[in-house]
Amino acid sequence: MPNRLKDSASPYLLQHKDNPVDWWQWEPAAFEEARRSGRPVLLSIGYAACHWCHVMAHESFEDDATAAVMNELFVNIKVDREERPEVDQIYMSALQQLGVQGGWPMTMFLDADAAPFWGGTYFPKEARYGQPAFTDVLKTMANAYATSDPRIGNNRVAILERLRQKARPAGRVTIGLNELDDVATRVLGIMDTEHGGLQGSPKFPNTPFLELLWRAFERSGRESFRNAALHALDGMSEGGIYDHIGGGYSRYSVDERWLVPHFEKMLYDNAQLLPLLALAFNETHEPLFRARAEETVAWLEREMIVEGGAFAASLDADSEGHEGRHYVWTLKQVLDTLGAQDAEFFARHYDIAPFGNWEGVSIPNRLKEVERSGADELRLAVLRDKLLEARSKRVPPGRDDKVLADWNGLMISALAEAGTRLDRPEWVELGARAFRFISESMAKGERLGHSWREGRLVFPGLSSDYAAMIGAALGLHQATGEGSYLAKAREWAAALERHHGAEDGGYYLTADDAEGLILRPDATADDAVTNPNALIARNLIRLASFTGDDAYRDRADRLFDGLMPRAQPSLYSHAGLLNALDTRLRGPEIVIVGEDGAAASALLEAARQVARLDVTIQRVSDPSLLPDGHPARAKAMSIAGAAAFVCAGGACSLPVTDTNQLVHALAEASATS
Repeated sequence: MPNRLKDSASPYLLQHKDNPVDWWQWEPAAFEEARRSGRPVLLSIGYAACHWCHVMAHESFEDDATAAVMNELFVNIKVDREERPEVDQIYMSALQQLGVQGGWPMTMFLDADAAPFWGGTYFPKEARYGQPAFTDVLKTMANAYATSDPRIGNNRVAILERLRQKARPAGRVTIGLNELDDVATRVLGIMDTEHGGLQGSPKFPNTPFLELLWRAFERSGRESFRNAALHALDGMSEGGIYDHIGGGYSRYSVDERWLVPHFEKMLYDNAQLLPLLALAFNETHEPLFRARAEETVAWLEREMIVEGGAFAASLDADSEGHEGRHYVWTLKQVLDTLGAQDAEFFARHYDIAPFGNWEGVSIPNRLKEVERSGADELRLAVLRDKLLEARSKRVPPGRDDKVLADWNGLMISALAEAGTRLDRPEWVELGARAFRFISESMAKGERLGHSWREGRLVFPGLSSDYAAMIGAALGLHQATGEGSYLAKAREWAAALERHHGAEDGGYYLTADDAEGLILRPDATADDAVTNPNALIARNLIRLASFTGDDAYRDRADRLFDGLMPRAQPSLYSHAGLLNALDTRLRGPEIVIVGEDGAAASALLEAARQVARLDVTIQRVSDPSLLPDGHPARAKAMSIAGAAAFVCAGGACSLPVTDTNQLVHALAEASATS
């Protein structure tokens, strides 16, 4: 049979190139074949680091008998959700409309026009635990399709109508600061007061919720909001979800204690956590948060940089066919590496137990309270380095080395912000190098592509790519003061508007000239990554601040007017949009003017260290360079020497010349009471 996956650029598709399944990629020819043969389409969506995708592949897609049934009854399409998120979004929404909890692998059954009529996630090879065998599902669906079972037509029509209804706003909804405080209070009520994070299991980092709580603290001064966010960061930073030997956070914890991770490491999780760690350090000066930020960037540099300086997408959960094998330890392995005395010391601090703390092995963690001195920490750091060296000789987990513009943009922004907050300029340069690669190798003119691997580019890009890369450009502009980044942000914002702008004020995920789908996805809820509409809104507000062009702010207002009616029934799932609205209503700007010198440098350093979200910082030596109409321009031109102005709501403070006064002025501008 033809091997249609062998030339793919996707590591996930390449994992399946030798399957006995007659796989197609997502392409018009596959649906033409479905129409010609009268067969339905089996759509299988997953990603390279997905553990249960590997399980289903091993059980069913590598099995000759199962593959024979698939090939006889279906046109089989394999999709990498990271390479084609627009396809994933449509069919994940359809799956949820069927009342099935979404997840991956996703298994959907489509007609020859790509309309879905049934689906699920993982199906076992043999029937067990109340789940039918995969081949039984295949035969049932194929028979229903062949006999024109009316339920298939009804399902297809109902699903498509529900998807279209979701895209139609029911009316205008007003959400303001009081409503934001109310949502934050309700989120606070479902936080785990013992372990941190949301109650129950599994536990995800859920960074939009942590940011929502932090913003409520900024508005109200109520420390309970801040402390809940800090408690979550502390729990996941001490738990097994964090890789204490090599750095970096896993996707989620399967238990409520943050002990047992789902061992895959995603670029986007670490990108979303890194700036929060830096923010937490600025607020508390707690060494834990700085250490985790530094260790995470060290992991990024050691394991995730690919050709040209950009970042790989993910690391697999599995190695040698077992989840987590690369990361777990036995006490004997620690003894063999460190020797008896050091092994006993390390095991006590990192919970390495004789019989393990998970399935007979140990996941290093620091959830148990053990008293440690500064000298102990130095000794443990040396021992971790020895264990990392030993671990490097193990079979590594698979790496999905495709470069995704959106996930890279998130990490570039994180490096720019954390590098500035923690005074690590080399992190800013690390982000700048990745930015150069994407802007040079993943763009055609003013437009971005989505995915790059081995010289092949998936084009055109998605709104998520523009959202993240515009944010990256603005972050680097703020960190470096280089105008070229701001110019690139404006160029991409214009391309985004031309090709993705939607009638309701939001943005479609796909471009207007992209390959046709059954509909253009325009979801507004957060997924594992903050929704692109929310990121775009924040970018528009920052563009207005940097450029003085109120058209950007007006465009953000149109986005909120259009999307808030869709968000209102499920505000929890729209935390990213609520956070962007908070930036619109309250986001402060610090303008530092005056010739370069000690006074201006001190004010700039103080501005960069404040523990506030979404503060826009501009440094201009000559106040006349500020945009016309900027609220600080007239005041700044009337003074001599270095000074800072804190602006919010269209008004600016009096000139501030003392760094302590700057922090006080910012607190006043950020608070609502």
